[in-house]
Amino acid sequence: MLSTGCQWRSVPKDLPAKSTLYDYLARWRDDDTLTAIHHALYVQCREAMQREPSPTACVIDSQSVKSPEKGGRTIDPNGYDAGKKIKGKKRHILVDTVGLLIHASVHPADIQDRDGGILLISTLFGQFPFLRKLFADGGYQGPQFEQAIALLCPQLDVEIVKRSDTAGGFQVLPRRWVVERTFAWLNRCRRLCKDFENLTRNALAFIRLASIRLMLRRVCNP
Repeated sequence: MLSTGCQWRSVPKDLPAKSTLYDYLARWRDDDTLTAIHHALYVQCREAMQREPSPTACVIDSQSVKSPEKGGRTIDPNGYDAGKKIKGKKRHILVDTVGLLIHASVHPADIQDRDGGILLISTLFGQFPFLRKLFADGGYQGPQFEQAIALLCPQLDVEIVKRSDTAGGFQVLPRRWVVERTFAWLNRCRRLCKDFENLTRNALAFIRLASIRLMLRRVCNP
């Protein structure tokens, strides 16, 4: 489903029933099994690259994703991103300097980057205590974001990476390209090309699964 983007009812018949598969996804999502698997693979990938298991620098960014027509008993609300003219959800991710996913959150697209970034950092819950540097783009600039980060993670220094006013055309910005590359990696999974999920927690679970898929390939094919 993650790779091909098929619907639950289109799962091949040689696999268990769609209700059974969904129940396993819901169970692993709610009891933090996916989070535990993701963290274990993350540490293994870092050590394979001869890096410390806990990163010291990270990069934050968001991606607005269009929502198609949906139906069902429970649908989490969408939002409209006026800047990108997209109605749907917004994915916020935090990656290390090599592009591996550290943490992610999903929320309506009408929430600004500053507020979404604060929400993302507030749900880290001290998982990576050695983080000292946070790279971000101009959407996170301002005293509101800096004050919130100083309250949540006093040791975290925020650096805004801006595009030069004299630059013409496309320009690769230091550190910023890392998180954009991670979005490109995740979007190879067709399930993530749009916001197909009715529940926000399912959308977050598929992001974690896509990252797990990526790290498994790195571990198995060093």
